[in-house]
Amino acid sequence: MYATLSVDRTLTNIAWFFVVGIVVVGFLLGGFILGRRVRDKEPAPPTAESQPHLPEGGAVYEVREEREYVEFPQAGLRPHDMQGYGNFGSTTHSHQEEARAERESGYEHVEGPDPHPQPGSPPDSGRGAHS
Repeated sequence: MYATLSVDRTLTNIAWFFVVGIVVVGFLLGGFILGRRVRDKEPAPPTAESQPHLPEGGAVYEVREEREYVEFPQAGLRPHDMQGYGNFGSTTHSHQEEARAERESGYEHVEGPDPHPQPGSPPDSGRGAHS
């Protein structure tokens, strides 16, 4: 008699796990079906032709200019010492190409797989944390 009760209890537990599993699978399938229906109602993604493109002459209002060097006081600047929104009265350089060539001549063009330090950074920078 006890053997029959234990077999019945085991089968009942197995049946409950099976029923709960079927319910969980049903919820998951219902979620996927609902998601597909919602996605089908959404507008299609834009095509490449409908995306904005740059004008023929390149980006609009792009300005590349070199500015004249301005000497800063040794003591530094306070906000009230700055002129004209913080640009300290700098003006456009009279020889653009020469100034750009001089500025870019200071950069090292390093090749290789290691990380490279940025111009003006400390000497040991760019070598990694454990060098």
